[in-house]
Amino acid sequence: MPPYRKQILIGRGRGDQFQSIVELPKVNDKEVVPWVCEELEKILFFHPADLPFPAQLSVIGLSEGLITFTRIFSPEAACEVIEAEMHSHVFFEPEPDIWMVMVVEKSKETEAIFRTEALRTILKEIHSLFIMFHGSIRVLLDKEPGGGLTRSHLHTFIMDYLTDFLMGNKFVLPNFRDSLKERGTVQMLTVGREAAIEVQSLVGALDSCMANTLGYSVILFQDLLVSTTLSPEDTTNLFSYSTLRLTPRVLSSSSGGTSTWSYLRKGTTFVPSHADLASRSASNLSDENYRVVRPLQHGKWSKGKDGFLVTDIWGVEVGNLVPTTPTLWLQQTEHKMYLCSYQHKSLTILLLIPVTSMLNGEEGITSLKQQLLENVSTKIFKVEEKLAKGWGGENAYHVKGYRYLLVDGDRCVSRASPPGKVTTLTKESLLAMNKVREDVDLEKRRGNGGDDEKDLEICIRAKNNAWVIAKGTRGKELYIVLEKANETLLYASEAIEKFSDRYCNGAFSLD
Repeated sequence: MPPYRKQILIGRGRGDQFQSIVELPKVNDKEVVPWVCEELEKILFFHPADLPFPAQLSVIGLSEGLITFTRIFSPEAACEVIEAEMHSHVFFEPEPDIWMVMVVEKSKETEAIFRTEALRTILKEIHSLFIMFHGSIRVLLDKEPGGGLTRSHLHTFIMDYLTDFLMGNKFVLPNFRDSLKERGTVQMLTVGREAAIEVQSLVGALDSCMANTLGYSVILFQDLLVSTTLSPEDTTNLFSYSTLRLTPRVLSSSSGGTSTWSYLRKGTTFVPSHADLASRSASNLSDENYRVVRPLQHGKWSKGKDGFLVTDIWGVEVGNLVPTTPTLWLQQTEHKMYLCSYQHKSLTILLLIPVTSMLNGEEGITSLKQQLLENVSTKIFKVEEKLAKGWGGENAYHVKGYRYLLVDGDRCVSRASPPGKVTTLTKESLLAMNKVREDVDLEKRRGNGGDDEKDLEICIRAKNNAWVIAKGTRGKELYIVLEKANETLLYASEAIEKFSDRYCNGAFSLD
């Protein structure tokens, strides 16, 4: 055993699916040898949990061995990916000696071809969202060293998160068809000058509404970010959660558009059948001694008649059954915040108010909501109307002849061709793009994101004669597929120049 104790979180599955969802059994010290107990205590989460103990211990031992071995050669940089003949091992160390490991079986099926960095991004998103609602894993372990509290929170949270990857009874991981997407980034709405002035006026009104509470605001239109006063990291986390559970698209799909405050009062919940599986599994593991908040449950948010979004996930007030205001933690300030969500048509407004600034608790939140309705609602209606008039629909950011992905890593922002347009690409083009992105990921790992990071350009001709191009400079990345381009490389280069000049402010131009 190593001289120090690690806690390991493991998700394990096939390249095209995760396997069964059951509880992690408890171990009786009298039935197994002590060293097995010690090894199993390292596991905070394991999926599939019905894997026999020897197999679980084998994965734990192999993961620890790979981590220890790679530290010999790279003590300052954590192990990220190990490619074996039959499996890919994807590692992420979100906190000191807390490891998340995904072991994915390789397959000869083309649909199971994936990009390891995309899988690693899933691990990052799980941890970022987890600490936003539950705080640091290490802090939870310090509160209850036995790990029961941490296991209960992690199991319910991760299983609720994984329901978004369910297709039928299978968990489907991102594959090569998602190579023109960038998870863990924010998608922005482009607005004109007049709309921008109205948005800025609304932000000022929201600040005034929050008075001296030192609160923050986030504004979304559809599934796109309009404005934020949060840090980039906190904006990304809240944006991810909003597009998963809060936006009008999500609310309408989870409840048929008929959710009202009254159904929460009656205690019924519209939960999709695919989420029910995870719900039952989570309830099996939860210890009755632990109260586990499940912010990623499906169908638990509803729009009230006053426009505010309500949920009973955080419980209800004793005596009146009014849902308790949700709370979360900001990464930058480490402050606990109330989350107030208001929605008008396609516009969603998120207010975050420090818990410490609300001396009256829920009464103060009720008062703040009333101020917003009385003083800011007119501005909200005006901004939504202006943004709706200027909105070009789901194909607003389509560029004819191009299928692209633009990523600004420093700002955690991305823009891409609409999904419907990406599906028109041939399989060969997407496979080629997936390979190019793997090459870029490898170059970025070698550079380790340091100051010596160099400009990068990759241009290949796919089997179907499409041009697949990647360019990187100063924290920005551009990926483009040209299926109907001319035969010459010069034509493809000129097409990239035109795109860069018009849509990227010349960031990727040669001049």
